[in-house]
Amino acid sequence: MTNSSTVPKQQTVQQQKMTIAIIGNPNTGKSTLFNQLSGGHAHIGNFPGVTVEKKVGSVTWEGRKIDLVDLPGTYSLAPRSIDEMLAVDVLLGRQKGVPRPDAIICIADASNLERNLYLFSQILDLSTPVVLVLNMCDLARSRGIEIDATALSERLGQPVVCTEAHHGKGIKELKAAILKIDPGSRHEVQQLFPESFYTERAQLREKLESNQDESPPDFLVDRLLLDVGGYVESYFEHHTHNGLIEHLHQARLRLKEAGCAVPATEARVRYGWTRELLQGVIQQPEIQQETTSDKIDRWLTHPAFGFIFFIVLMFFVFQSVFTWAGPLMDQVEAAQTAVGGAIESLIAPGPLRSLLVDGVIAGVGGVLIFLPQIVILYFFIAVLEDSGYMARAAYIMDRLMRSLGLSGKSFIPLMSSYACAVPGIMATRVIENRHERLTTILVAPLMSCSARWPVYTLFIAAFIPNVIYFSLGEVTFVSLQGIVLFAMSSIGAVIAIPVAWFLKRVCFKGDVAPFVMELPGYKWPSPRNVIYRVYNRGKSFVVKAGTLIFATSIVIWAAGYFPGDHSEQFTLQEQIETVDASVEKTEAQLETAKAETPEKVESLEVQLNNLESTQSLLYERQNHVSGQLIENSYLGKAGHLIEPAVRPLGWDWKIGVGVIASFPAREVIISTLGTIYSLGGDVDEESEGLIGSIRSATWPDGRKVFNIPVAISIMVFFALCAQCAATLMVMRRETNSWVWPIVSFTYMTTLAYLGALVSYQVGMLFI
Repeated sequence: MTNSSTVPKQQTVQQQKMTIAIIGNPNTGKSTLFNQLSGGHAHIGNFPGVTVEKKVGSVTWEGRKIDLVDLPGTYSLAPRSIDEMLAVDVLLGRQKGVPRPDAIICIADASNLERNLYLFSQILDLSTPVVLVLNMCDLARSRGIEIDATALSERLGQPVVCTEAHHGKGIKELKAAILKIDPGSRHEVQQLFPESFYTERAQLREKLESNQDESPPDFLVDRLLLDVGGYVESYFEHHTHNGLIEHLHQARLRLKEAGCAVPATEARVRYGWTRELLQGVIQQPEIQQETTSDKIDRWLTHPAFGFIFFIVLMFFVFQSVFTWAGPLMDQVEAAQTAVGGAIESLIAPGPLRSLLVDGVIAGVGGVLIFLPQIVILYFFIAVLEDSGYMARAAYIMDRLMRSLGLSGKSFIPLMSSYACAVPGIMATRVIENRHERLTTILVAPLMSCSARWPVYTLFIAAFIPNVIYFSLGEVTFVSLQGIVLFAMSSIGAVIAIPVAWFLKRVCFKGDVAPFVMELPGYKWPSPRNVIYRVYNRGKSFVVKAGTLIFATSIVIWAAGYFPGDHSEQFTLQEQIETVDASVEKTEAQLETAKAETPEKVESLEVQLNNLESTQSLLYERQNHVSGQLIENSYLGKAGHLIEPAVRPLGWDWKIGVGVIASFPAREVIISTLGTIYSLGGDVDEESEGLIGSIRSATWPDGRKVFNIPVAISIMVFFALCAQCAATLMVMRRETNSWVWPIVSFTYMTTLAYLGALVSYQVGMLFI
C-alpha cells in the first residue's frame, strides 16, 4: 500500500547515528520492549517545558550507534494538550533536544490488532520508515488468533516483526529489521480520505502560509482540520491573526456538506482501511474464547468484591511500605550518626566540622532517608503494573475519584502520600492527562505523611488530656488523645476535597477526561522489568531531586550557624569530649575494680560522680550557648522578624524559628525546639524534658506561651503547610517547572495560616 523511495546517502551506514522513536498503545508491552532493546541502560529526565518523562536508551548494534526514544503510550496522534503534543513534535523533529527520528517502532497488541492499527495508520502519514511490532504473540495464539506477518508486511511495504517481549523472543529479529533501515528513506503517504478533504487541506495551508514564514508539515495541517478543539487548533489560534479560525470553521462545514464530517470521518476511514488491510491476513475464531484473565476479572472487577479486594491489597501495600521501610530508614539514620561520629573523632570542633556533620552529612541523610519508602513503593507499583492489575485498580476507583474531578489513576498516588508525599508525587507518572496529574500533584502534600506524626505526638502528649471514653480492661479503644490524633491525620484529606474541586473547576477548567484504559491480560511480572523500574526511580530521585534537597539543607544549616561567635561552643565541645572519654574510661576501670578492694571501688565511684557532675554542667552550659547562638543567627532573626505575623496564632518567635528550620523536613522542629529551650538537639517527641520546657515557657509578662489552643494551632498548621523541601523539589522535578512548587507552597501556607488562626482564636473563646 506504500512505496519506499530513498534519498542519497551522505555518509556510510556504519558512521551514521540513528534515532529511533518507540510508540504504541498503553498496555502493549512498550516499556518491556524498550528495556529489552536498551539493555536496561537509559537516561531519564523530562522533556523541556512539559511534565512528560523523557527516556532515551543509547546502544550500539553491529557498530551503529542508536538512540532509542521511548514516547508515552497513546491511542492516537490527535493531541488534546501540550503533553500529548510532545509525541507529535518528537516524531516531526520539532522537539528541542531530540533529532527527527530516522525510523519509528510502532508496537501493537497482536491479540487486538485491528484497534492498535489505528495509531499505526496515523504514523504512516508521517512518511518516516516504520517497523510494526506485533507484541504478545503468545497471548494471541492462546486465543486462537493466527497472523500472517509476511503477508501483512508485503501489504504495508514496511517490516513487520512478531515478538514476545516479556520472554525476550523476537528481539534479535527486531534489531535486524532496524539495522536494515536506510536513515534517509521516506515513503509515499497514501491518501485515505476523500478528495474533498485534501482540497480543504490545500486551502488551509495557503491560509497558514500567508501568516507564517515556515510551511507547517502536512501532518499538522491534517490535525488542525480533523481535531476539533484540539491542541493544534489552539496553537495556531494563538500564533495566527488572519481569520484562521473562521476559515477553519467554514472548511469543516464544507466537509460536512460533502459527507466528510470531522472528526467522525477519521475513525470511519482509518478503521475501514484497517479492516481491508487485515482481510486474509488474520484468522481468529468466530466465537470469542473466555480467557483466564476474563475469569479472574469476574471477581477482581466486581463492584463489591473487587472493591474489597482492592482496599485489602492497598492496606497491605501501604502497611508494608510503612513497616518494611522503618528498619531501613533506621539504618540510614544509624549510618548518618556513625559517619558524623567518625568525622567528629577526626576533626576538632569548628566551622568545618559543623559544616560536614550538620550540613553535608545531615543533607545527604535527608536525601537517603526517603529512599527505602520510594524503593518499596515502586516495587509494588512495578509488580502491579507488570502483572496487569494496575489498570483494574484505576477502573475500580474511577467512580469515586471522578466526583473530585480526578480519575481512578489518582488514587494510588494520593494513598502513597500518606506514607510520604515524595513517592506519592513520583507515582503520578501513571496519569496521562496533564490537568489531572497536576491536580493530583498539588493536593498530594495535603495527605498527612509520617513526618507530621512527631509534631502531633509531642503536642498531644503535652497538652491534650488523656481522657478515656471506652476501654476493656487495660486496653483503650477510644480516648481524647486518639480522637485528636485521628482528626489531625484526616484534616488534610478533608481539605483536599474542596481544593481538588476548585483546581479542576477554576484553574484547570474542562471536563474530566473520559476514562479509557485497556485491561491487559494478567501475567507473571518480569523480575528484570521490576528491578529496572525500581532502580531507575530510585536513581532518578537521588540524582535529580536529591541534589536540590541537599542544597536546601546546606542553606538552612548556614542560616542557623551564622553570624554568631561559636568559640565558646567549640571550647565546650572539646571539654565535653574529654570528659566523656574520662567517664567511659572510669566506668571501665570501676567494672574491673569490683573484684578488688572496696577502697579502690569507692575511690573510683567518687571520681566517676565528680566527672558526671562536671559533664552535666558542661552539657547544660553548651545547651544554653547553643540556644543563644540560634536566637542570634539569621534563622533566629527571621523568627523574631515574623513574630508579629504569627502572634495572632498564639506563637512566639521560638515557634517561628522552629517552623522555618523545619523547611527541609517537618520533624526538624522537634530538635530545633530542643536547642532553643537549651535541651540540646538530640531530644525526641517523647522527651519529658522538652514536654516540660514547652509547658513552662512564658511570655515576657509571665503568661504561658503554650496552651491547648496554641497546641492545636501548631498541629493544624503542620497538617496543612508545605514544610517539606523534599516534596517541593520532587514537584519541581516532576513538573519540570518552578511554577507549581511555588503555587503549592503559597496556597498550602495560606491554608495552614488561616487554619491555625481559626483554631487558636476560636479555641481561646473557650478558655
